[in-house]
Amino acid sequence: MPVDPAVRMSRLQALIDHPRTGISERDVAQRMLNRLFRSMRSTADRSRQYGSNHGRLGRHAGLEDVAEMIRYDLLLARTDPAEPHGLATIDPVADAPADIRYEVEARHDCEIVVTISGVPTAWGWQHDDGIDVHSPALSALVDEIAVIVNSYNHFGDDITPRFFSRVRVEGQTVVW
Repeated sequence: MPVDPAVRMSRLQALIDHPRTGISERDVAQRMLNRLFRSMRSTADRSRQYGSNHGRLGRHAGLEDVAEMIRYDLLLARTDPAEPHGLATIDPVADAPADIRYEVEARHDCEIVVTISGVPTAWGWQHDDGIDVHSPALSALVDEIAVIVNSYNHFGDDITPRFFSRVRVEGQTVVW
């Protein structure tokens, strides 16, 4: 019958602290206690982070299903709510110009790429001394799309991401 690690730790500590325990026995108990601490710490340090929408699909859902849910979320974010709220909210996707279009692609069963097209020149890329700059509104839009995409992903020390993702603006890749 397996013994609870807390019970094993207390028994080993009692053996180490007992005055009639021999030196070699005390050393063995200390090594066992240290090994137990290391194994507990290594499992405790593993932190998995799941996106807020990770559970909306089954854990074995394909990447095309995830891309479809992202398309649906972007569509919902663009629609106006049925009832106006009392507070003014800032929603980069809903506040984006109507000319902006989103294309969500699942590539090679390991990557989701969201392409933003139809960006107005006031928002778009301006070449200033060879440096690509963009407006704060476009940055907020890219960040919001990144949040939507990553809400279906998972990250952690002991697990690989469910998929890799990128946001592109008419041929430009934006890193968030």
